[in-house]
Amino acid sequence: QVRLVESGGGLVQPGGSLRLSCAASGFTFRAYAMGWYRQAPGKERELVAGIRSSGTTTHYEDSVKGRFTISRDNVKNIVYLQMNSLKPEDTAVYYCNADGQLDLHGRYYEGIYWGQGTQVTVSA
Repeated sequence: QVRLVESGGGLVQPGGSLRLSCAASGFTFRAYAMGWYRQAPGKERELVAGIRSSGTTTHYEDSVKGRFTISRDNVKNIVYLQMNSLKPEDTAVYYCNADGQLDLHGRYYEGIYWGQGTQVTVSA
């Protein structure tokens, strides 16, 4: 069974950094595109970043460009989201997603596999 377990969330001050991890099991991780999503209170879940199976980034959501970095370790079966210069509007539950589709522009569209989410709160 596909299993995705996020970790690394927590409370951080504006301008701070966090690194989220998503540990994957139950599938051939190195063959799957992966994505990070987030859902803030009162908002719909939105794509943050996607990454190809090879490790090439597909894209970043505009509001996180230059601040967030998605990466993966295909030996450890982990996908990461490094978050720097965090802002209060980054506060959300962050979810790992597996096996999304890529459109002709390389943009990630969600697959059916989700982790449980990890809370990120950015506040002074």
